[in-house]
Amino acid sequence: MHTPAQSPLGELFKLLRPFWLPLAIATLLGILGGASITALLATINYSLHSEGGMPSGLLLGFTGLCALALVGSIISDIGTNYVGQHVIARLRKELGSKIISAPIEQIERYRSHRLIPVLTHDIDTISDFAFAFAPLAVSLTVTLGCLGYLANLSLPMFLTTAVAIIIGSAVQYVARSKGIKGFFEARDEEDELQKHYRAMAEGSKELRISRPRRFQHYSERLQGTADRICDIQVRSINLFVIAKGFGSTLFFIVIGVALAYQSLWPSTDKATLSGFILVLLYMKGPLEHLIGQLPIVSRAQVAFRRIAELSVRFSSPEPNLLLADDGRAALDMQRIELRDLSYHYPTEDGSRGFGVGPLNLTLLRGEILFIAGENGCGKTTLIKLLLGLYAPRGGELLLNGEAVSDANRDDYRQLFTTIFADYFLFEDLLKDSGEIPVEANRYLERLEIAHKVSLKGQEFSTTDLSTGQRKRLALVQAWLEKRPVLVFDEWAADQDPEFRRIFYTELLPELRAQGKTLIVISHDDRYFDVADRLLRMSAGQIVEIEEHGARQPSATPDIALH
Repeated sequence: MHTPAQSPLGELFKLLRPFWLPLAIATLLGILGGASITALLATINYSLHSEGGMPSGLLLGFTGLCALALVGSIISDIGTNYVGQHVIARLRKELGSKIISAPIEQIERYRSHRLIPVLTHDIDTISDFAFAFAPLAVSLTVTLGCLGYLANLSLPMFLTTAVAIIIGSAVQYVARSKGIKGFFEARDEEDELQKHYRAMAEGSKELRISRPRRFQHYSERLQGTADRICDIQVRSINLFVIAKGFGSTLFFIVIGVALAYQSLWPSTDKATLSGFILVLLYMKGPLEHLIGQLPIVSRAQVAFRRIAELSVRFSSPEPNLLLADDGRAALDMQRIELRDLSYHYPTEDGSRGFGVGPLNLTLLRGEILFIAGENGCGKTTLIKLLLGLYAPRGGELLLNGEAVSDANRDDYRQLFTTIFADYFLFEDLLKDSGEIPVEANRYLERLEIAHKVSLKGQEFSTTDLSTGQRKRLALVQAWLEKRPVLVFDEWAADQDPEFRRIFYTELLPELRAQGKTLIVISHDDRYFDVADRLLRMSAGQIVEIEEHGARQPSATPDIALH
């Protein structure tokens, strides 16, 4: 998905709008400080050529201008820092809100090696731009003030200076237009570099084992991408450096012309000439600051475009997805039904991707359901539909006879605790997990990992465990969340044979005895008799449901969704 290039100034104004008052004060004080500096230059020039030096009355004004320049500069920088920090915090929160609220399909399709650089590198680039905004206004004010004073001193001198600035600006414009193309190329390569870093961390074992793979990944991928970024950045920034040096030299050329050819301006006296040179030399600093910020402005334009693409991609949040607790009561679960439920994965070209369904299934409270089938047959997709992670393309999902819809899907999901095959292990527990120290320690002992992991406040002492032990720790979290339905996606696959037996023959019956409903994706056919029912899938369809003495639903009346 592509979006047109965004104007960094326009996008920045959108971010700054909530902070317009402190920013306006900071900018105005900065401008006032810049104007004071211009007035100081005029005062210095006047005093240098005044008989008897600086008059006492003018000295008082000079002191006031110094104080105004100092106070304006300090308050302007403090205000810019305040606004800049709050703008970046707000941008991070807004992007975080969009990502956490986006439909799960969008999250799964947007690769993390593209997502992370936007949330880090691009936001840092905009941070640099936001902090430079008020100083840029100050530099612009000083430059315009100096030009005004030069025009007052001598119109021919002013016109000569203006011509030099126009020429320098034209060179800068050409350099910027070419340099920004390089910044866009470098930013694309940053995504590739992030992908290589991720592979280096997650594939560290494979890279140790395979020397050819290690050589190829480091020399061709990592080094090659890093070198390309370096070359692109060097070329792009060099364009700005050359243009900046050219513009700086123009100032001295103008001064040289003024000194060598005073005859061009017969009416120019030494006071006017010295004032012209003094102001021009001082103006060189603010003007070069303006020009020097062009790479930051260009990078900001690239960053704004990337953030705009991310915002557009995640611009359709899930309806009624809560980001704060509103105190609503948890739902009850007696029966979950899938009626002709179907789903197919979207594709980039709009064609119909892999799908499952129509699926028909009734899940009763307190039963153990096993799901089996070959890899890629749709087991995990079925689970995601059952959990309400995917909105179905057809059919209905019902809880206690009431349809699960956009209005209540987030409430419905709170019935479940899941441990997926690609689960993420959080390092902390939920704050409302009950008597955490007592229960957590009991579960750690029960799962035979208490010798490696303990609880420190709300956090585990470590998650640096073997794959099987990490899954056991994830089960501790699932226990403590006390949801009525637990879903295990190949949980036992990474356990040793003895603990696999314990999981199927002891833990699952214990959890059901606590009133839990259990859904287990499994290939362990030797333990299929533990299930009340065994569901087999093939090519996205339920092909068989074996009854192993299925439990009946409890007599509790159906509870409608709210």
